[in-house]
Parts: sequence; structure tokens; C-alpha cells
Amino acid sequence: MLNGTETRKDIAVELRKPEPDDGAAIWELVRDCKPLDENSIYANVIQADHFRDTCVVAEVDSEILGWISGHMIPNEDAFFVWQVAVSPKARGLGLGKKMLNELINRDETAEATELKTTITKDNAASWGLFRSFARQIGGTLEDAPHFERDTHFGGAQATEHLVTISLPDPAALKRAA
Repeated sequence: MLNGTETRKDIAVELRKPEPDDGAAIWELVRDCKPLDENSIYANVIQADHFRDTCVVAEVDSEILGWISGHMIPNEDAFFVWQVAVSPKARGLGLGKKMLNELINRDETAEATELKTTITKDNAASWGLFRSFARQIGGTLEDAPHFERDTHFGGAQATEHLVTISLPDPAALKRAA
């Protein structure tokens, strides 16, 4: 278990595809990662079951401390990252980028030429993660308003900007990981 006294580089992190019985732990992790939107436990179970090939959990000592849900966008060569969660206990381990690298290097995302996600303008942590990831892999990052406050959310949620990162060829990705 992480208690803040370990040497960060010595921590063994296991990245793996989720299982349906991980749903409750994923849900609890997301709840602990404010201000992430909480889905139902059922939604997380479905993600871990139906979309397991394009999702990842990060475990330390059998505890799920990281989660990314994603999917290939139908009729596009694009991988969409829906949600990234890293436990406060595991911040500073680089789990976000490790999980992103794991996902874009899977056979299930091999056809992706772009990674897409949406981020609100005030989410500095997500902007930092995706900008750093784009630099690491040698990709370009572009963004534009996509799901807008008034048009899509009835004024109840901030505008989500569509972030698009170009993905290098698979051989270059493996070298960047």
C-alpha cells in the first residue's frame, strides 16, 4: 500500500484489462477523484465487461489506484478517452501517461490515428496530462469547443473542448512508451 514513504520509482504498478468484478472499486476510485463525474456502479461494471479491451486499471498491491475508460469511435480511426482517474494516493507515479501508453499500444487500438477526449477549460490536471502525453509521443494537440454549455448541457455543465492528439505510427508509439 502506498503511504507516502516509499521511493516512488520502486513501486510495482500492474496495468491490466478490467474485469466486471472491478466495477465497484472503479466506482469508488472515481468518487475519490473529485471533480470527476460519477457514473453508476452498473456503468462501471458494463465498461469493465463490454469495453475491457479499451479500458485499463492500474493496481498497486492489488488495489486499483488508476482507471481509464475509452473506446474506439465507430466509423473513425480514433480512440476516445472518456475518463481518467488516478487516486490521490498514487499521484506523482506517472500513472496517467503509463495507462494512456498501455491503451494506445494495444492491438484493439492499432487502427487509431488519433486520440480524442473532452476536457473543460478549468481542468488543469487533464490539460497537463494530455499536453505532456502529446509531447512524449511526438503528437500534435488541437482543441476546440465541442459539447457546449447551453446547446448540449442546458446550462448545467461547462463546455467540453474536444482535444485531438495525432498518434504516430505504431512502431514510434512503442518506442515512446
